[in-house]
Amino acid sequence: MNRRSAPEVDFGIYLRGLGLLLRHPATVVVPLLAALVSVLLAQLGQLFTDPFGSAGGGIVSFVQQLAFGFAFGVATLYANDLQRGYKTSFDSVWSEAVGKAGAILMATIGFVFVISVAATVGSLFGAIGVYGLQLVAALFLIYTIPAGAISGLSGPLAISASIHAVREHPARAIVLAIVFVLLWGVLPQLVIYRMLTITSNPLLYQVIPAVVQALAFAYLAFPFAKNYDDVAPRSYR
Repeated sequence: MNRRSAPEVDFGIYLRGLGLLLRHPATVVVPLLAALVSVLLAQLGQLFTDPFGSAGGGIVSFVQQLAFGFAFGVATLYANDLQRGYKTSFDSVWSEAVGKAGAILMATIGFVFVISVAATVGSLFGAIGVYGLQLVAALFLIYTIPAGAISGLSGPLAISASIHAVREHPARAIVLAIVFVLLWGVLPQLVIYRMLTITSNPLLYQVIPAVVQALAFAYLAFPFAKNYDDVAPRSYR
């Protein structure tokens, strides 16, 4: 099937992605490392950033976002190769990701920056404005990291490619965003609520949800890669 004749929403990838993840568990390696690094940074941050107050916490949060952004870029590259039917391996994907590290990190920084600006502007209109503008910004920037990873686009170009793709194919982006929110945001919170009835160990409250997020990231890499590959503007490829 021609790339441009693909259906507006490819629901099949959400099922195929699970099968691909089960057959290629190495996809989760880097997201899992990022999750563990995030937990470690959170623990160290409590010890070393107190003198800096909220500024120290902001630095830790930014580094965590960079770690997850790069991890998601690696997973997306892996998923993209698998879905295109390429012969690939973790080593080859890692080598490619290292070569594109600058683009992936700049795409992540661009994403985080725009979301932060949206939150700042939205704060002028209260809590609804903050969340509303952040959601709109996140929707239009949903392909930013895949654009950095797959196409090797830098921050502004990755953002531009994402906005263009979302404007051309809004239904795909909306479905993808809903699945992302459910797996990345809602699912870990449900895990935490469940854990409240099982353990009182505070470290587990960080480790287990982080592992769940890593698994979610590895799975989401497949629909993200497929959707981006289908709708990416030719001029940005």
